[in-house]
Amino acid sequence: MSAFTRLAVFDVDGTLIDSQHIIVASMTMAWERHGLGVPKPEAVRRIIGLSLVEACARLLPEPDEELALKVAHSYKEAFQTLRLQSDIQEPLFPGVLEAMAALDEAGWLLGLATGKSKRGVDVFIERHGFHGRFVTTQTADDNPGKPHPGMLLRAMSESGVEAAQTVMIGDTVYDMTMARQAGTMALGVTWGYHPPDELLGAGAHALAEDYAGLPEQIATMLESRRCA
Repeated sequence: MSAFTRLAVFDVDGTLIDSQHIIVASMTMAWERHGLGVPKPEAVRRIIGLSLVEACARLLPEPDEELALKVAHSYKEAFQTLRLQSDIQEPLFPGVLEAMAALDEAGWLLGLATGKSKRGVDVFIERHGFHGRFVTTQTADDNPGKPHPGMLLRAMSESGVEAAQTVMIGDTVYDMTMARQAGTMALGVTWGYHPPDELLGAGAHALAEDYAGLPEQIATMLESRRCA
């Protein structure tokens, strides 16, 4: 057990699971329902991580708050339909389970901070057997959306861990900006939906190339911060 309590907070989409295919398909169905055509897949991937309504608003060709709400509702319906009826999967990225086990063994507290709804997080936890793994779970249902620091601040408050002992792990500039605003360390992952140079530009202290080295990497990040 570590001599001090440490908290690792993970994003979900693009960080723990590869959900881009079902997200792009769901958004395409939502757009088609409202006569908007077909959104560019790369544009959809850019808004993954934001709260749903904000994501829809940013993706629309023109600002329209009422339409964004309608598209968000249609997206939810499409997503549930695809999840139940489609063979589109949301697999864990390679090495997630091993990294979680290593962090648990080393005495880390684990948390989630995600643009998913609570319902979506519950499905994620059930599907991948993560019951009891996370001491704090922050979603867009109960907090301001990323990059607002509210999710991380609440995660630290619930866990009793200070910012100096907390690392945010995510794949988007929204995660990195949130971490910086909350005063935590920020680790960007290179297998997600935003390119590495943008993660560094948004304030990532370091980049992870895979899950195999991630537990040691975040421990080193915190140790360097403590010794600075």
